[in-house]
Amino acid sequence: MSRPSYITRKQELPLKGDSTSLFLQVIIAIAVFIFAITLSGVLAINSILDNWNQSILGSLTVQIMPVNDVNPEKAAAETLAYQDKAIEFLQSVDGVIKVSALKDEQLKSLIQPWLGDGINIGKLPLPRIIDVKIDRDADIDFSKLAQDLAEASPQASLDNHKLWLSKLIAFADGLKMIATTVLLLVVGISAGAIFYTTQMSLGLHKNIIEILHVMGAKDAYVAQQYARRMAFLGLSGGAWGILFAIPMIFFIGSLAIQIEGGIISDANLSILDWIVIMLLPACAMGISMWTAYYTVKRTLQKML
Repeated sequence: MSRPSYITRKQELPLKGDSTSLFLQVIIAIAVFIFAITLSGVLAINSILDNWNQSILGSLTVQIMPVNDVNPEKAAAETLAYQDKAIEFLQSVDGVIKVSALKDEQLKSLIQPWLGDGINIGKLPLPRIIDVKIDRDADIDFSKLAQDLAEASPQASLDNHKLWLSKLIAFADGLKMIATTVLLLVVGISAGAIFYTTQMSLGLHKNIIEILHVMGAKDAYVAQQYARRMAFLGLSGGAWGILFAIPMIFFIGSLAIQIEGGIISDANLSILDWIVIMLLPACAMGISMWTAYYTVKRTLQKML
């Protein structure tokens, strides 16, 4: 006698008509939606940190305070003289790759948003800014460098961004920790929903399962049927969650782009990040399948 076909075995438990299927799909869709949004935030924070490492850690900023004098032309000339001394000194420092002073137009564009358009910036005593590119592998004592710079050019002060950057990195790490906690909660709640939904379904079909056991069916056989069904619900629910999450991610990204000159606008998702996000339905399928499988095996050992 030939063995029953795979399709026939799938119909032995009426899982397709189970009243909990729609509920579970909705729960998984919401979970994947929240997971995708939160995960994109974590990946975006990582990209911001990478951008900071690329643009900030390899640079220094030197500020030349303007000289106070009744004669503005004389004050400006003395300020430029201090700038030239600072540039000459910085160019002689080991590990310094490039030294460039910001032009008047660049300084005005930097300070214009803070003072507004109604003020003649050209008449203000503006500090001079020097951008310094350094070798990231260079061993530079920044405290000693600041002291030597002050001796070479008394109006000069050094900012290596480390204090400011360390605060931003601590803030970003805090956000990542919160986001990771949310991700773990979403996975835990989803697994819990699958666990209790599967147990409820086992109670509804207890009589059929007992008949299958009398006919020689093993716990693993019943568990496989539930695992297949939950895998389908996980994949379909995850697909709906991703379908709604992707437009929301692009919408949030468009809001971030509008923050001109802000650190949030530096966030972006790479192709690899998008691949990870698009794999979430498959992850939901795997979690649903294995949770259902082990739930059925554990529950049947206690029931029967």
